[in-house]
Amino acid sequence: MFDPRQHLIVALDVSSAAAAKEIVAALGDCASTFKVGLQLYTAAGPQIVRDLVGTGHKVFLDLKYHDIPNTVAAAVREAAQLGVGMLTVHGAAGGKVLRAAVEAARKVNPDLLVLAVTVLTSMDDRDLEKVGVRGRVLDQVLRLGALALSDGCDGLVTSARETAELRSELGGDFVIVNPGVRPVGSDHGDQARVVTPAEAIAAGASYIVVGRPITAAPDPAAAAKTILEQMSLAVGV
Repeated sequence: MFDPRQHLIVALDVSSAAAAKEIVAALGDCASTFKVGLQLYTAAGPQIVRDLVGTGHKVFLDLKYHDIPNTVAAAVREAAQLGVGMLTVHGAAGGKVLRAAVEAARKVNPDLLVLAVTVLTSMDDRDLEKVGVRGRVLDQVLRLGALALSDGCDGLVTSARETAELRSELGGDFVIVNPGVRPVGSDHGDQARVVTPAEAIAAGASYIVVGRPITAAPDPAAAAKTILEQMSLAVGV
């Protein structure tokens, strides 16, 4: 039975541990996995991760590590010791970095999912060209995705617009996380490649990440339930 709550990650993109905990409390059992990204981690540090893990929640640590192999491996070890369930490394960092991250994670927690970021959901084809990457976003996603999986990563982070093609070209036995997901009728914000929750699940996403449409809503739990309903529609539940 498909339980949409197990496939929803709520992004805690807020400026304090208190604000993050308020959102978690407001959501109750609507979500069990929460993203700690650059904003919250910079504001509150690793203690917010410890607090979330300590209260039985799963943490997706989205810091997009991108540095030399030794530095990334050391950071991954620290993250693994915090008890996170998923973390991100930039696919563009290259095979040596990806392998170092995977090896470091396995030594501490074999179940920790190491995910490679492909192309940020705020970018389109023109943005890629400006930074020297020729071709479509899809081409770059497939290129980095194949590299990451061959180097041992457990999955990929990409827009749902590329998810179906990834499944078709690279197979189904890996995790795909879709950020940039917006419910029908919501503001796209700074996202360029946006899909709805139902579209993401139907395309083959393992998890979707939703932030502002839930966390900035007057009633976060009600907003989350609407998204969960949309996710269920994709699989006919």
